[in-house]
Amino acid sequence: MEYDALALARQACDTMMRRWPAAELPPAGHFHYHQGVFLSGMLGVWRLCGDEKYFTYAQDWVRAVLDQNGAIRLYDHADLDDIQPGILLFPLWDRTRDPLYRRAMESVLAQVPDIPRCQCGGFYHKVRCTGQMWLDGLYMVCPFIAEYGRRFARPDLTELAVQEILLMRDRARDPGTGLWYHAWDETGQAPWADPDTGCSPTFWGRAMGWVPVAVLDVLEQLPANHPQRAELRALVADLLQSLCRYQGPDGRWWQVVDKVGAEGNWPENSCTSLYTAALCRAMQRGILGPEYEPVAAKAFAGVAASLGHDGDDLLIGSVCIGTGVGSGSYAYYCARPVSVNDLHGVGAFLLMCCARQRWLDAKT
Repeated sequence: MEYDALALARQACDTMMRRWPAAELPPAGHFHYHQGVFLSGMLGVWRLCGDEKYFTYAQDWVRAVLDQNGAIRLYDHADLDDIQPGILLFPLWDRTRDPLYRRAMESVLAQVPDIPRCQCGGFYHKVRCTGQMWLDGLYMVCPFIAEYGRRFARPDLTELAVQEILLMRDRARDPGTGLWYHAWDETGQAPWADPDTGCSPTFWGRAMGWVPVAVLDVLEQLPANHPQRAELRALVADLLQSLCRYQGPDGRWWQVVDKVGAEGNWPENSCTSLYTAALCRAMQRGILGPEYEPVAAKAFAGVAASLGHDGDDLLIGSVCIGTGVGSGSYAYYCARPVSVNDLHGVGAFLLMCCARQRWLDAKT
């Protein structure tokens, strides 16, 4: 069965707009990546179809969480999760040139010097998580600082994004599988930390999904002659090729990626959406060849076939709720509850649909 990526994306956006006034998107009032990933996807839909209601909705949320001076009303200072929505400010600034958004960019950027650092120079994922780097953090901070660096002549910020990616690769990548562990603790004190490597023990689906999406975003900000462009492209290819070995029978990837079919494990739609988005973008940029199209097509169809409906509303289920490292065990990830139309899931779904549509348009 053929599925229309842009039509599904619009249906998902319309569903969420009916269910949530922009200012009430959860966690209400908090400048947080839940809203940031969802609205990034919605702005991608706006770029594809040109329907102004999607731009207006994203803008309404941003204005609701800023004061009249462009300062963020509610956020956790220097936590990476609360830097990510800064990426929304660039398209709003481009479209409106409202100085409020320019001031808001500075408000977000002002947190970066305060992010605690590991001895290697990598960012703590949260201020309270001493010495811990998480894969999720690449998506939360790197695209924002890389784009700010390109736009406003701050190459030091772009280099910081590149450094963060490579530091995470060198610590979290498993050489045997090519997969990346969820987190690394330089202190070795976290209960999940391997005594030799400092890594958590499990390959969690969505954590790895943030990685290629973030790196592809950063690559778009680098000059063509950047000395580490080839290294970052190879990193994306390596991770996606490794993930392809673990694709499930219906095209989706599972909550714990390397244990397809194991007791307690289950197909998970947000990681599948992020991997599919990255596959389509990597093929479009020549990082992967078109021989990966059947993998991407099967994954997209697997997610689409799993969707539910409630009248005109699209229901995106089989999505793991927000998840930290916890105990880091297989049982911990498998026991995480699932949700329907969680912002993680809808946002990842929109990123997939937009990337899929752009790839198909480019092919024709």
